[in-house]
Amino acid sequence: MIDEIKNKLKHFKKDIQGHGKSFVSSVLIPLVEIDKELYILFELRSKTLNAQPGEISFPGGKKDEEDLTFMDTAIRETCEELGVKEENIEIITEMDTFVAPFNLIIHPFLGILKDTSQMNINKAEVDHVFMVPLKYFFETKPKRYGTKVQVIPDEDFPYDHIPRGRNYEFKMGRYDVLLYDYEGYIIWGITAKIIYDMVCHFKDMGIFPDKIKNL
Repeated sequence: MIDEIKNKLKHFKKDIQGHGKSFVSSVLIPLVEIDKELYILFELRSKTLNAQPGEISFPGGKKDEEDLTFMDTAIRETCEELGVKEENIEIITEMDTFVAPFNLIIHPFLGILKDTSQMNINKAEVDHVFMVPLKYFFETKPKRYGTKVQVIPDEDFPYDHIPRGRNYEFKMGRYDVLLYDYEGYIIWGITAKIIYDMVCHFKDMGIFPDKIKNL
């Protein structure tokens, strides 16, 4: 029995619990260099979309069966939304996986968008794009707002099978919402959290915009 377990787990690849039952997607954090200064490109989502119309996001979307990796998803979605070619994108690294308390998992990739002059934006998904200097996120702390995440059992929950029954004290979690206001563009929620996490890593590693000479 032990030998069989060992044999079958030789090539086991760990994942995030619940990955298969969550909405799994990838996004690209696109770096653009203009006049030796680095910018992050954002999308303003089309106002006709069913999900999050008019909000600010990174290029990205749900992983399809045709995508062999999460990086493939980020590249494909960026090409579809911005109308750029795959060779115009250079992936630097995968950043921290984002897991939300509402069955959502996002795999962010930091990459370089080499040439923005050839973009042909998909207006069905993207209203327009805009760019924010990378240094802005190093110099600006996001506003932080707290929310509570509570466990609310379904009506058929088997209280009689757990200690204390209906008096059981389920843990309550906290979910912080971050918000940047850049020249009237409100960058908030998951997009802001991904940026903030990236900037924190950059600072820890001694990576600062004024020290980056080129991509």
